[in-house]
Amino acid sequence: MAVVLLILGAACMAISPVFVRNADVGSFTSAFWRALTSLPLLALWAGLELRAARRRPAKAPKKPLDHRAVVLAGVFFAGDLAFWHLAIMHTTIANATFFACLAPLWVALLSQVTIGESVSKRTFGGLAVCVPGAALLIVHSDGGTGSPLGDVFGLITSLFFGLYFLAMRRARGGSGAGTTTLLSTVITVAVLFPVALVSDDALLPHSLSGALNLAALGIVSHAGGQGLLSVALGVLSAAFSSLVIFIEAVAAAAFGWIFAGEALGPTQIVGGSLILLGIFFARPRRVATVS
Repeated sequence: MAVVLLILGAACMAISPVFVRNADVGSFTSAFWRALTSLPLLALWAGLELRAARRRPAKAPKKPLDHRAVVLAGVFFAGDLAFWHLAIMHTTIANATFFACLAPLWVALLSQVTIGESVSKRTFGGLAVCVPGAALLIVHSDGGTGSPLGDVFGLITSLFFGLYFLAMRRARGGSGAGTTTLLSTVITVAVLFPVALVSDDALLPHSLSGALNLAALGIVSHAGGQGLLSVALGVLSAAFSSLVIFIEAVAAAAFGWIFAGEALGPTQIVGGSLILLGIFFARPRRVATVS
């Protein structure tokens, strides 16, 4: 069940470029609104979570909330969003998503030293299959072309996203998914607001369509995508969870074809198939119940 939720979360995040390109605001402003507009739904989720926890008899004391991990998750995700939205505006959807999807490389390298979580050989094997699969996804997309600057932004995005996975995995040990996502998002909003204020011309969209796209960005891509990711990180390792995010590249290529007219051919189908094969190979043999 956790893997299914993770896949759904990846799909929710994958459609975000479509919303960003139609948001009618600057890159940093759209990142700020993505986090801000998700807060009401996340607050409702956290409230229901707290209410349910009070009704359940306490079987065992839970670990206290790791406030430092929550703050770091919020800061790292702010960096991820800022550079992700810059990448979207400066290169193709597929290119931006490919470089952002390299986050599992950082997670695999840093997991042991940062959160003391070892990475299995199966996960490394899945990663070795997923990376070339993701590369194939962009070979035929717009001829595989894109702005070098935008591609660099995408690579920086992957570092921040990888660090976010590690921090959120640690944070989920002491609180529910809704509460953890809400608190980290508040930090993200606080970091992105002054950035958007200084960097972009206006904070408000110029059209109803832009406003609706910003709302969808917050509800679908953030509350839905990050929320489901947080649920999965409560039971799945950071390394495997980040690996499943490669599905975001598959979904983004499809969304780019449907909504932006970016080419989708046999090469991309092969690449997507390799990603699915790599994830299947790396899947954990046993998964605990989601919480």
